[in-house]
Amino acid sequence: MAKQQCRTRLPLMPAQTGIAKSMKVDDAITDALRNETALPIARLEALRDFTLSVIRNRGEVDDSAVQAFLEAGFTKRQILEIMLGAAQKGMSNYANHPY
Repeated sequence: MAKQQCRTRLPLMPAQTGIAKSMKVDDAITDALRNETALPIARLEALRDFTLSVIRNRGEVDDSAVQAFLEAGFTKRQILEIMLGAAQKGMSNYANHPY
């Protein structure tokens, strides 16, 4: 069965952007994430870099990425939280598309 196309003339907004707006996240942060440009806060950039490293390397993050993340003020517990979040998202993707 083919997916239906949206017939509105309004631009579509991803759910994450809508959630960010409702949480009053600065548009500069949302725009930087969407456009893959530098984030205005160094700690958020470290979070993005580490998260992307986890995803791209399927959880096998090298020591330098871990060290940079910890030096940005994050903890080992937060490393586990990112790993678990990535794993949950992967399982969700598989579970939502069985056919």
